[in-house]
Amino acid sequence: MRSRTEATAAPTRGNLLDSLPPVWLVLVGIVSVQTGAGVAKNLFDALPPAAVVWLRLLTSAILLVLVARPVLRARTRADWMVVVGYGVALAAMNFFIYQAFARIPLGIAVTIEYLGPLLIAIVGSRRRVDLVWAGMAGLGVAALGVEFRSLDPLGVLFAVLAAVAWAGYILLSAATGRRFDGTSGLAIASVVGVLVMAPAGIAEGGAALLDWRLLLFGLAVGVLSSVVPYTLELNALRRMPPRVFGVLMSLQPAAAALVGLLLLGELLTVWQWTAVACVIIASAGSTRTSSREAAKASSGTEGEVRRDDP
Repeated sequence: MRSRTEATAAPTRGNLLDSLPPVWLVLVGIVSVQTGAGVAKNLFDALPPAAVVWLRLLTSAILLVLVARPVLRARTRADWMVVVGYGVALAAMNFFIYQAFARIPLGIAVTIEYLGPLLIAIVGSRRRVDLVWAGMAGLGVAALGVEFRSLDPLGVLFAVLAAVAWAGYILLSAATGRRFDGTSGLAIASVVGVLVMAPAGIAEGGAALLDWRLLLFGLAVGVLSSVVPYTLELNALRRMPPRVFGVLMSLQPAAAALVGLLLLGELLTVWQWTAVACVIIASAGSTRTSSREAAKASSGTEGEVRRDDP
């Protein structure tokens, strides 16, 4: 529950986002992320995945540095090791998933990638009910196994690596959040990600990076995949319980599959749609049950909790 002051406050004039329901902001953010992925995949014939990833990271890094204005002094060696690791995980996660996008359908790549954070949630839990969600995710993997011969094995491997990188990103995000205030850690990590991807992005992009039309499309990917969802999610999380946000984010694989269908003409089989559905159910179920446990532990104050990871 929101506080009385927060619940009764009228939206500030001129702030359109505050006047919109937070659920809609999250849903628009989800569509924006996957639309950015669809636009990126359409670019791959002219601009290699590594170059598109670099442009995406560059766009989000510039935004975050301008907003967070991180302070670099008075940091320990351990602080820098954590935030650099966070940046490397961020770069790896984006690099691997874009390599997967180039080889397998968007919806399948995102479904496999989503197993990373889902595994983190389940392994870190001591609740028996999470065995049910683990089993549901396992069914999704089994459903994909039925169709494995129709998928590029290298694309599947890259999606699995993206899932591993996403799991590492989550763990390092928590460690970074404990050492850096606000979004300053994420801003620094984003700059690290840009530097890590620069050699591959610039080398693979080559002269194509000088084509202003391709450059604009690449920057559009950054806006759609990072800037828009980041802005919308931050606004929504100020007015929405984290458990609701987590359940809504479980829709990412379905959104990716629909964007792949509409923008790229990627048709999924019945088994592939089954895999998507299983992972969505497992993720949503794990989110809801973990949120209930958190609510009990905090003596019924779950509505006042805000997400620490931006």
